[in-house]
Amino acid sequence: MQKINIVCVGKIKEKFYRDAAEEYLKRLSRFAKVEVREIAECRTLEEEAELILKAVKGRIIALCIEGKMYSSEHLAGYIKELTDTGSECTFVIGSSCGLSDEVKNKANLKLSFSDMTFPHQLMRVILLEQIYRAFMINGGGEYHK
Repeated sequence: MQKINIVCVGKIKEKFYRDAAEEYLKRLSRFAKVEVREIAECRTLEEEAELILKAVKGRIIALCIEGKMYSSEHLAGYIKELTDTGSECTFVIGSSCGLSDEVKNKANLKLSFSDMTFPHQLMRVILLEQIYRAFMINGGGEYHK
């Protein structure tokens, strides 16, 4: 079973975001073992980087605005490649201040979901939905139309 880690700075405070994240984690459980690790917000990005880099495993995918934009199908292909090779991966979501250059430079992939900025709590839900969508695309499911 594919192992996917999500390291994110901060906790989800709003119940509706928590409920949405939990729903996608439940849906994903039949495809992958997904572990979410929350890192405490720090005073500096460098302090956060130290905690983030201790928590990552396998290939590192940093979510950042200057990253590459993938279609859902392209992300599905990337996840399929990881699954086929048995590679563990970690998606990293920074705080409202973003990610340090150190984390970005260690990433195997810098991924952007948009030129727009999203709240990091909402970004966790969007990421989980897109990972779920990727597994549905790869499995030929009707979720992705």
